Amino acid sequence: MEYLIRFSQSHETFRLAEIQSLAIIEDIDLEMISYSVESPFCIVRLPSEDAARTLLRRSVLTQTIHEHWGTAETYDELHDAVKRDTAHLWPQYKEVSFKINIDAYQGSRSEKQKLNLINSFAYLPFEGLILLRSPDQEFTIFEQWEFNSVPRNLPNPLKVHFGRLVGHSVREVIKTYDLKKRTYISTTSMDSELALVTANIALAAPGKIFYDPFVGTGSFPIACAHFGALGWGSDIDGRSVRGEGGKRSLRGNFEQYGLEKLLGDVFVSDLTNSPVRRTRIFDGIVCDPPYGVREGLKVLGCRDPENKDARLVEKGKRWYQKSTFVPPKKAYSFVAILDDILNFASDTLVDNGRLSFWMPTANDQEQEMPVPTHPCLGVVVVCTQVFNRWSRRLITYRRLPDSEVDVSALAQRKQEEQLNGHTADDLNAFRRAYFKGFRTDQTDTDVVE
Repeated sequence: MEYLIRFSQSHETFRLAEIQSLAIIEDIDLEMISYSVESPFCIVRLPSEDAARTLLRRSVLTQTIHEHWGTAETYDELHDAVKRDTAHLWPQYKEVSFKINIDAYQGSRSEKQKLNLINSFAYLPFEGLILLRSPDQEFTIFEQWEFNSVPRNLPNPLKVHFGRLVGHSVREVIKTYDLKKRTYISTTSMDSELALVTANIALAAPGKIFYDPFVGTGSFPIACAHFGALGWGSDIDGRSVRGEGGKRSLRGNFEQYGLEKLLGDVFVSDLTNSPVRRTRIFDGIVCDPPYGVREGLKVLGCRDPENKDARLVEKGKRWYQKSTFVPPKKAYSFVAILDDILNFASDTLVDNGRLSFWMPTANDQEQEMPVPTHPCLGVVVVCTQVFNRWSRRLITYRRLPDSEVDVSALAQRKQEEQLNGHTADDLNAFRRAYFKGFRTDQTDTDVVE
C-alpha cells in the first residue's frame, strides 16, 4: 500500500536519512516512490497500516503519515485518480464521523476557497457526522505551490495530493529536550532536534551501547537514552563532565529527564589517550568533535616531553597525583582528529554499527573539506546543515564486517599514517578560512589568531 509522509519544513537533507534509518530499526520493508527536497511530501510503499504507524512512532522530522489516495497536477486529475483507485475503500468509512483538512504548502486559501475544495469531494459516499474535533477519520487535501506564489493569481498549484490520516510523529519531543529548559548546558551543546535526529540516524535503540568521545554536557547520550540506548561519554575537559555538581551537571541532565538508569558512565580523557579497550563493543558512536574555531584544538600531552616538572615530588606525592592537578595539553591537528575518530570507530564498533559525527566545511567548492574515508567504514549518508558561508555535515558510516574490508587498502592506510603523521600546522584549514570569511583573496598573514 502507498502512504504519503508529510515532513516538517526543516533540515531537508536529513529527512530521508532518518526515515530510512527508522525502517532499519523497526525492520520495516520501505520502498521510496517519490520525493524531492523542495517538497515536504514523500510517497512510500509499506506493507501495512501498522507498519506506517510504527515507522513514525519515533520520527522527529516528520509530522504525519497518510494512506495515499491520489496525486495529480490538477484537481480534475486528482478526482479521477481517487475515483479510479480507491472506490473499494469507501464502504469502510461510510458510517463513521470524519472531517477534511487543507494543507497548502507555500500558499494560502480563503475560507470560501477551502469550502469549495472540500465540497468538490462530495462524491465520496460518506454519511457519518462531520466533526471538527476528534472525528473517527481525518482526510487531508495537500497542495504544493511555487515559492513566494500568490495562489489567487495562479490557476493551479504545482501538485495536489489526497490522503487519509494514519498516524502522527513524536515531533513534540523536541520541546521536552529544549536546551532552554535544560538545567545544564554550554555554548557548544547540540540543539535537541538535531541531537535526536543524529540518534535516529545512528540507529540508537534499546539494548544498544552508544558512546560520545566529546560528550560535553551530554546532548547526544541523552538523545540516545531517550530511544532506549545505554549512553557513555568522555571529554578532555573534566569541568564540563562534572559541572557544578547536583542538578547542574551531566548526570543531573539525565536525572532531569528520568534517564539516569540509561547513563553508563562518563570519564575524562581525549580520543588519543583513551582508556577504552580497543575491542568491538559499541553499537554506535555519535559526536560533534571540536572544530578549533573558538580556540585551537588540544589533546593531553606535554609540549616538551623532557620537562621534569611533571615528575616533581611535593610532600611525598607526585605533582600529577594532586587533586588540583590540571593535565597539560598540546596542539592537535584537525586532520588528525578526523583520522583518529575513524580509526577508533573501526576498532570499537560492532559489525554494521554506526558512526555519526558532525564536520564543518566551507560552502566554496575550492575550500570544501572532503568527506574522510576508512577501509573498514562505508559511508551511509551525508546530511548538510547550511549556514551563510559555511556548512556542517552529519556524516554517517557503517562498520563493515571483516569479510567486506579491503585488506590491502587497510594495510596501506596504516603504513601511510606511520610515515606521514600530522603536525599542529595542519590545524586548521577550516579555522583559517572561517576567520577570513571564507574569502580566497587573502593570505594567511591577513589573519590574526
